[in-house]
Amino acid sequence: MRRFAVPGFVLALAGLVPAPPSATEPVLPAVRPWTARWISVPDAPPTEYGVYHFRRRFQLGAVPATFVVHVTADNRYELFANGKRVATGPARGDLFHWRYETVDLAPFLRAGENVVAAVVWNIGSETPEAQVTNVTGFLLQGDRPPEKDADTGAGWKCLRDEAYEMLPLNRDEIRHQYYVAGPGDKVTAARYPWGWETPEFDDSAWKPPVVGPPASSRDAFDAPSRWMLVPRSIPAMEEHPERLDRVRRASGVTVPAAFPRAPAPLTVPARTSARLLLDQGYLTTAYPELVVSGGKGGSVGLKYAENLWVPGTGDKGHRDQIEGKEMRGLRDLLVADGGARRLFRPLWWRTYRYVELSVDTADEPLTVEDLRGVFTGYPFTRRARFDAAEPELDRILDVGWRTARLCAHETYMDCPYYEQLQYVGDTRIQALVSYYASGDDRLARNAIEQIDDSRTSEGLTMSRFPTRLQQYIPPFSLWWVGMVHDYWRYRDDPAFVRARLPGVRTVLSFFAARQRASGSLGPMPWWNFLDWTDAWPSGSPPGWNFVRDWAASTSNRIDPRDPSGASAPIDLQLLLAYDEAADLEDDVGSKATAAEYRQAAARLRDEVERLYWDEGRQLFADTPAKKNFSQHANVLAILAGMVDGDPARALMGRVLSEPDLVPCSIYFRHYVHAALNRTGEGDRLLDQLGPWRRMLALGLTTWAEKEDPSRSECHAWGASPNFELLRTVLGVDSAAPGFRRVRIRPFLGRLARVSGSVPHPKGEVAVSLRRDGEALEADVRLPEGIEGEILWRGARAAVGPGQSKVRLTPP
Repeated sequence: MRRFAVPGFVLALAGLVPAPPSATEPVLPAVRPWTARWISVPDAPPTEYGVYHFRRRFQLGAVPATFVVHVTADNRYELFANGKRVATGPARGDLFHWRYETVDLAPFLRAGENVVAAVVWNIGSETPEAQVTNVTGFLLQGDRPPEKDADTGAGWKCLRDEAYEMLPLNRDEIRHQYYVAGPGDKVTAARYPWGWETPEFDDSAWKPPVVGPPASSRDAFDAPSRWMLVPRSIPAMEEHPERLDRVRRASGVTVPAAFPRAPAPLTVPARTSARLLLDQGYLTTAYPELVVSGGKGGSVGLKYAENLWVPGTGDKGHRDQIEGKEMRGLRDLLVADGGARRLFRPLWWRTYRYVELSVDTADEPLTVEDLRGVFTGYPFTRRARFDAAEPELDRILDVGWRTARLCAHETYMDCPYYEQLQYVGDTRIQALVSYYASGDDRLARNAIEQIDDSRTSEGLTMSRFPTRLQQYIPPFSLWWVGMVHDYWRYRDDPAFVRARLPGVRTVLSFFAARQRASGSLGPMPWWNFLDWTDAWPSGSPPGWNFVRDWAASTSNRIDPRDPSGASAPIDLQLLLAYDEAADLEDDVGSKATAAEYRQAAARLRDEVERLYWDEGRQLFADTPAKKNFSQHANVLAILAGMVDGDPARALMGRVLSEPDLVPCSIYFRHYVHAALNRTGEGDRLLDQLGPWRRMLALGLTTWAEKEDPSRSECHAWGASPNFELLRTVLGVDSAAPGFRRVRIRPFLGRLARVSGSVPHPKGEVAVSLRRDGEALEADVRLPEGIEGEILWRGARAAVGPGQSKVRLTPP
């Protein structure tokens, strides 16, 4: 397999393969000085929709050992060398941190004439919300003098591709659900410059480009353009072949038995309409690749859906069942030109379980030579193991891992079909799953930095980033503090944590300025989302509510049920953030600042008890009026240390048993499970997986945004069992910053035995547990230089590096 280097990762010709993750992995310095200039196509509108091709011919006397170039574009690009696709990008960022990729082209070059080519596109008005943009442009620079012939400038040629049109999603089809992930592609093959990326292509009619400003790095003096360039910090996305599983229904054509599991041509006669419903068997994110021959003037459409729908409703039913259901969703369209083996691949990947292939022929028959997929996603490797001899738990973990993978690309994503946005609330859980399931922390570091980059003068981070539309959810900034704390606990990288402290301090200063003299928060601006639960239509808990009138407008108002505006869940999130920030400051920052945070936390803790504790119900209320109660407030109270020991266990019992509490959704059950662990009630965890069992029973292959009725079929906040089964049931947890000490405190519940392993910054923590009556027999292996302890129902034993066998008997 031929490979070429990129900062922090390796690209391979036969796929995209990450280098081993490392918290201290070196990153190439910013390229200085930049000699290349941004280029664009003459007369092309700079901010409107368009697809463009760029080419550069150059001569080599011999194939060099290396030929390194740095490349980027706005919105996006694919780079080719002598007809071979070698890179895609840029990794998503913002204008103040515009990523570029570094690629060694040497494996694709030859003696004599060579061609470097790129396709660049700007989606214009339908640009995905997560795609920040300035104007259309392309940039490539050789790393050293021998490579400078490749620099973008007047020596390049360019063409606007008139074959492309965008196909925006019909919002009526998805019942006007929130969708901001970009349009489909329509390609008219007769207008397409087939072979444009190859050396043999005749580009004599192409124009020279418009030469724009020189490139500049982020730290440049008086930057001449708005793109402030920084190296890409994450590996290239994984790509591997992935075939559809079966045809579920067909009309207008005879389908070969092998199709679609293998290439098997199917021919649609002239003046015929054919429809095939294809089933991947599970949800995926992939580039569909359609190969067609003949059929001039006919059209071939692809429509993509996570699930099928009952007509006229939002009902989905069992996801495997297709009878009486319809397709809704994004589509692509190829208008055939009669050529042989024309390959259509959309500019951006698609999310689908079901694909509708539609063929409408004109005066010629059309042959579909093949329809296949190329899976894409962040190149996580699943390293964790969990074996309890329980097939249902295996399925929960497998589906959770698929969900986590489909929601991880150049950033974490809330969902791959509808939004593709990196929200802080989702991302915190996704990062924990990454630490425990993979041990690869690079995407999490990228997320923590990007969210830090989004902070504005008020002190808050945005609720999601990168994003073109500013959105603020103040509690999400507190979850970001929690993300930094999680990283501090589980990844041994104090320098990275220290660099985040200015952001942590700024976030907390925003909230401190809005605390009353007593300590509780006053009215909060923007959208104070906590959880999607039916009792809170906007997702905001009682108190200072964000009220959304879906038919008219949005506004903030005081909840008339409690005019104080105080909200226990938000006060408790602030309390958690003060405690977490104090930990960070104590270890890698300022002891004085840590003391200030602990003092602020103590004052707020007293006020929370005074305002919200209801002595009669023995619960924390949502507001001082004590008329509304939720699982959320009480779970957060447990996690914030408002109660400990037996009172905390009793409160946890009421959280699970009181029928009138507003329940936590799939998302917030992560915090329910964390509270079970904290209170020592982890033996209840396996009984709390009802939502996941119900989704399995409905045939879901990824975890939904919420239980039906739900919009998205794939939300990685639902993958929290992939963290908690390892942390609570297997019992592996960090007992010191950087995971420098390990605590094993298992809660087996009904299980008689369990074994597994968790990635660790120094290697792996492996555990095998077996109950023997009331005793526990444990076989533990810790990485070199790491010590820890194992606890079981009041018994404790120290374990050292390497292998340890322990028997613990409760006192």
